[in-house]
Amino acid sequence: MHIEFARPSDSAAVAATLREAAQWLIDHRMPLWSVADFGDDAVQQDVAGGHYVVAKVHHDEVGSEVVGVVRFQREDVVFWPDVEPGTSAFLHKLAVRRAWAGQGVSAALLAFSREHARSLGLRYLRLDCVADRQPLRALYEGFGFTLHDCVFKGARAFARYQIALDAPSGPPDI
Repeated sequence: MHIEFARPSDSAAVAATLREAAQWLIDHRMPLWSVADFGDDAVQQDVAGGHYVVAKVHHDEVGSEVVGVVRFQREDVVFWPDVEPGTSAFLHKLAVRRAWAGQGVSAALLAFSREHARSLGLRYLRLDCVADRQPLRALYEGFGFTLHDCVFKGARAFARYQIALDAPSGPPDI
């Protein structure tokens, strides 16, 4: 599996992954996102803006396939308005193709995002999720995120998580 920032040529696959995840959540009575929110044009703009990280697997006969995505942001004024600008990166829209569920795609996307945020000199990697989604919360906690707090957006509670990032190791600047 290879993790990288999405390229413009990945836009359709990113949108398809997000739509599949949105539909799966709806089908399992856990609606969160609207399938319509992930039109090709909107996702293409986000990919062009450098906001999506993709997990790809290579197939000899057809090239590479996007099997998971996560949105990587440098600010989040909706869920984290209280965070000092320039200190954190924020993750949203973690989605894995159903055929790849349970195969480490989420952990690989989280690890890449953590290391990228660390390379940018940020202090925290933060995310939120619906507070009643225990399996998702267990995934984040198992990765090392700690619960910061819970906030309400409308009538829905969201758990806000963070992971502290150590400064990149290496020789001191001279």
